[in-house]
Amino acid sequence: MAETPAAVVAADVVPRTRSNGYPPDLARRVAGREKQALGDVFGLVNFGVNLTTLAPGAASSMRHRHARQDEFVYVLQGHPVLVTDAGETTLGPGMCAGFRAGGGNAHCLVNRSALPVVLLEVGDRSRGDVTTYPDDDLAGEMGDDGKWRYSRKDGTPL
Repeated sequence: MAETPAAVVAADVVPRTRSNGYPPDLARRVAGREKQALGDVFGLVNFGVNLTTLAPGAASSMRHRHARQDEFVYVLQGHPVLVTDAGETTLGPGMCAGFRAGGGNAHCLVNRSALPVVLLEVGDRSRGDVTTYPDDDLAGEMGDDGKWRYSRKDGTPL
């Protein structure tokens, strides 16, 4: 078993290669999103940390809310648009946003600029979490194995 490093250069972490899990009709919105799973490098199990880059036109996710997981984002570079139930807010470097589990405020970030956006995303890994997507025919549930499973809102598997 490989030894867990004490520290790494975040930018040197190999980007995640797994599929985003979204169906093809929605996956195109996150095309240009790259995640470097920093928490995984250290074997973290209670929360995840991603260094996420959004190319121009890319979204962080579909607009969603979590039943059990808290989320936090910190903007390192660029000017993403935070889309929430309250409307849209342009963020800049040094700004952050947080979303309490079960809080009900659906959210996502969209890069509408011509330059890359770089974010630090932090979220817990609560098993049994459920996500709702108010703008899309999508539902998500985290299994006991820590993997997300997506379906249509009527329960049809993807």
